[in-house]
Amino acid sequence: MNKAGLIGLGAMGAGIAATLRDRGYEMHVCDARPGAAVRFAEAGGVAWATPAQVAHRSEVVISVVVNAAQTEDVLFGENGAAAAMKPGSVFVMCSTVDPNWSIALEERLAALGILYIDAPISGGAAKAASGQMTMMSSARPEAYARADAVLDAMAGKVYRLGDRAGAGSKVKIINQLLAGVHIAAAAEAMALGLREGVAAEALYEVITHSAGNSWMFENRMAHVLAGDYTPLSAVDIFVKDLGLVLDTARASKFPLPLASTAHQMFMQASTAGFAKEDDSAVIKIFPGIELPRGGESA
Repeated sequence: MNKAGLIGLGAMGAGIAATLRDRGYEMHVCDARPGAAVRFAEAGGVAWATPAQVAHRSEVVISVVVNAAQTEDVLFGENGAAAAMKPGSVFVMCSTVDPNWSIALEERLAALGILYIDAPISGGAAKAASGQMTMMSSARPEAYARADAVLDAMAGKVYRLGDRAGAGSKVKIINQLLAGVHIAAAAEAMALGLREGVAAEALYEVITHSAGNSWMFENRMAHVLAGDYTPLSAVDIFVKDLGLVLDTARASKFPLPLASTAHQMFMQASTAGFAKEDDSAVIKIFPGIELPRGGESA
């Protein structure tokens, strides 16, 4: 049986680990919350307390944490994975990060004899759990040669975008530009409908069968209709991700007026107390509307 390691059993990470387990991999896992790894292992797999313990037993280590700072800790913190990884093993980085940071990480790991795949992911928890998520990857050919089977087992679509780190992260932040703008626009449209007295359910039905629909409108405005802001992807994720988008564009003085506006909307929602709620809670910044089905007035 092939072995693989995974660090970070959040909504996406748990689904990826379960997919790989179902496809014949012996999974070695850990999470900052010890109970998460133990719960996963109860259905098959091995729980460990530290990234180093996972890395010591795995030829391919997949990191599914929130950001670059957490990835740094996974690799180089106390009991980090980097010191325990064998030369020639592969570190697969699935977070949304600054592309320049990812490029630099490839070189840092190469100095330790570790191969690296810049591999941000998209699709949400359901697609991660069904093995149908999308991966935007870039890596040296030798890294792909060692980890291709694992990548193909964990994702429905694996895009190989370049032979060095960076391209995967660049495509991911462009995806996040669109996702964030689409959520903000969907919230603005629903808020206007509520302000004008349109029945929320009727508006949702019409828009989702009309040219103005988007995947984000259909998915996120369903949360608003249900009054359920349980975080599948939190407001602060888009504070971070749109911030990365704007930082990248600022470096080349490239204007992004829509991304800038959407970023301000998520910042406003975050500082208003909705940081940890589902990103659809950006609708709560609009004044004078009554949100449906138990949602708060904004």
